[in-house]
Amino acid sequence: MPEGGDALAPVAQGAGAPAARPRRRLRAALRWTAAVAVFAAVGTLTAYGITRMERTDVPGLATESDGRWNYPTLAYPPMPSGSPGPLAEDNPAGTHHADLRALVLPAPKGATEDKALRGEDGWLATKDFLAQFPEKTHRAEFGQFLTDYGLRHIAARGWTTEDGTETRVYLLRFATSAVVQELTPGRIAPAGGPAYRVRGDNLSEFDNEYAEAVKPLPDVSRYVYAEMKPYGAQQVRQAYVTAGDVLALIVQSRKGKALAVPFQQTVTLQSQLLS
Repeated sequence: MPEGGDALAPVAQGAGAPAARPRRRLRAALRWTAAVAVFAAVGTLTAYGITRMERTDVPGLATESDGRWNYPTLAYPPMPSGSPGPLAEDNPAGTHHADLRALVLPAPKGATEDKALRGEDGWLATKDFLAQFPEKTHRAEFGQFLTDYGLRHIAARGWTTEDGTETRVYLLRFATSAVVQELTPGRIAPAGGPAYRVRGDNLSEFDNEYAEAVKPLPDVSRYVYAEMKPYGAQQVRQAYVTAGDVLALIVQSRKGKALAVPFQQTVTLQSQLLS
C-alpha cells in the first residue's frame, strides 16, 4: 500500500455485541494512533510547503499506479540556532545554512545508487561535474563561469531505477543568490534550450509539459527542458533550479522515452528541499 494511504482494517463480522465492543474500541484506538502518526509525518514536511498543496499534487503521497517513485520520508536538515531560511526576507543573500550535502534529494526506494557521485567526503570535484558535458568547448566555458562566479561546493547524488531510468542531481553553491540569478537565465539556462549539452542529449527545448503540470514555488526558479524527437536510443530530460545561493542541475535519461511523471516528481521534491 502506498505511503499516506487511508484504508482501515476490515471490521470482523458475526461476533456478538458484548465481544464486539472491546474489538471496536481497540480498532478505534489504533485508527487514532495511525492518524496521529500521519499528522506527525506531515509536520516534518512543512518546511517544503507540501501542506499547502492538494493531496494529488504531493509527489510523496501518490499511488504506485501513477508512475511516481517511492521516495523515503524527507526531513529538512538541522541549521544553526536562529538562522533564517534561505528564502526568508531577513536573509537577502539567500544563504542555505544547512549542510549542502544533506539537501541533496535521496534516491527512491529500490534504486541502485551511483556511489561515484558522492565524491570525497560528500563533495564532488568540479572536473567530475563538468565531465557530463561531452563537448570540450562547453566544459571549458562552463568551468570558467564557475570560477568567475565563485563556486564554493558541489554536492551530488545519482541512481538508476528498475526501469533503467538514470538520474543525476547536482547542487552547486555560490556566495549569494544574486550570483546565481546572474549566472543562470542568461548564461546557462536560456529560454530556448540549455546552453550546454549533457551527454546523451542531441537537442533539447523548453518543456511546456512540465510548466503545465507543476505548480510554481515562491522564490524558486526552474528552467526545464526535454530532448526533442528524434532522440535516438534514449531521451534526456533536464532542469536547472535556482533557490537562494544554490543552483541545482537535475538530469534524467531512459532508453526509449524518459517518463515525465518521475521527472516532475524529482524536480519538485528537490525544489522543495531547497526552498
